[in-house]
Amino acid sequence: MDSPDDADLARNPAPLSGRVALVTGVSRRGGIGYAIARRLAASGANLVLHHFVPHDREQEWGADDLDAVLHGVRSCLRDGARLTDVSADFTQAGAPSRVMDAAVAAFGHVDVLVCNHALTGHDGALGELSEDELDRHWAVDARSCILLVQAFATQHDGRPGGAVVFMTSGQHLGPLPGQIAYAAAKAALHGVTTTLADQLADQGIRLNTVNPGPVDTGYLTDTMWRTVAPMFPFGRYGEPDDPARLIAWLVTDEARWITGQVIDTEGGFGRWRPRGR
Repeated sequence: MDSPDDADLARNPAPLSGRVALVTGVSRRGGIGYAIARRLAASGANLVLHHFVPHDREQEWGADDLDAVLHGVRSCLRDGARLTDVSADFTQAGAPSRVMDAAVAAFGHVDVLVCNHALTGHDGALGELSEDELDRHWAVDARSCILLVQAFATQHDGRPGGAVVFMTSGQHLGPLPGQIAYAAAKAALHGVTTTLADQLADQGIRLNTVNPGPVDTGYLTDTMWRTVAPMFPFGRYGEPDDPARLIAWLVTDEARWITGQVIDTEGGFGRWRPRGR
């Protein structure tokens, strides 16, 4: 077996130069999607950013300034790379295909797909769930991701560098109390990872799933932190850039031998609750 040439051992400062990445769920500067997009931009990628601001308006933290979000990502672009954005509600039929079509119309093709979006709220414990809530989470958190991959594979022409990343949520490691609809949909992505990766390998596309662990995207309060602090061996909560670093690496050629994996990046988070405290 030949060993790499010396030149191959040096890290490329722009490993995604010339490639096109579609990142979903990029609408808040405090979110994981924003951190991922900035990392990919700094790696040389052209970007298509999906967002759906009405979802954020429903949350306690409210919507961010979308122009500021786009400016923050655009400021990281390298070497003449471009950025465009598209809004879509993934509860609506046909939305995943329309997003992919918009990306292909803008750049001619898509090399990288990161399905970062998710539905927050509209959930509950047993006895609190409705059919509509279950269906909405399935549509946004699982169905749309699978359909985005289908559209991605359809437009992919076999060029090198095809990569997909799903986001799961640690439901395979411990309970998510009061979030049954969300946990069920995210478990579907976890469960289908190897099956999708197997088929996509025929086209030279890699697919992996990342569990970012607990990440403070604006919801963490002092009271919440005091409760969970003993579970974090490094003395801090996850930050959006923590999973973004992993994802940005996974979609480069340095990770060319990694596919079909569910990877946990949780900073050693221990799922135990201190007693008597």
